[in-house]
Amino acid sequence: MLKIAAVILAPALFWLLYHRWKDRRRPEPVPAIVLAYVAGIGSGWVGLAAYEWTHRLGLTADPHGLAASDVGALLFYCLLVVGPVEELVKFLPFVVIAARLRAFDEEIDGVVYASAVALGFASYENFQYMRFLDGAELAARSIASPLTHAMFASIWGIAYGRARMRGRSLVRACAAGLTLSALLHGLYDFLVLSVSPWLRPAAALIILLIWIWRMRLFRGVQRV
Repeated sequence: MLKIAAVILAPALFWLLYHRWKDRRRPEPVPAIVLAYVAGIGSGWVGLAAYEWTHRLGLTADPHGLAASDVGALLFYCLLVVGPVEELVKFLPFVVIAARLRAFDEEIDGVVYASAVALGFASYENFQYMRFLDGAELAARSIASPLTHAMFASIWGIAYGRARMRGRSLVRACAAGLTLSALLHGLYDFLVLSVSPWLRPAAALIILLIWIWRMRLFRGVQRV
């Protein structure tokens, strides 16, 4: 039980509190954030089912095996399977549940709720990985996974929030946001799984750039 709390609940709680603090000017209700997080856990289960379908279609493979044998196949898998599947299953509970909450009344709420859903997804994902990882590797994943999932989800989250508050096309905004987040997510996974150690720092750079962009978004909210 302590292991589950340390690996799953503690990192998720930290980032949920962080986003609430960044949105402290007009913080979202705690029950709404918890609902989004729980919905994200459900999206993790849906994501696992989606991967099973891609396996039936012959699109799923062992990414670690691909990294050592076929770089092109790994890139294809990450960009056209991993990124789209994981971002789409996170987006669905966001748009069906979180985006319908009355508390969703400003652009930055798109980032807050998208991040909460993504943290739930990461929690479910980390729970699955507990069976295969241990020690420092498990600890590193428990910290990195919630952060990276929240970063990528923020892209389509703010796209939705801006379009909704400014009366623009939600379909176009979400399509653009999802496409960009899926591509960056897939590229990130490709760089992390690549056999070349020279490519891995670029994965960290992707997260750093999204982090800086998000900081600018929250600063804009706090100045209003």
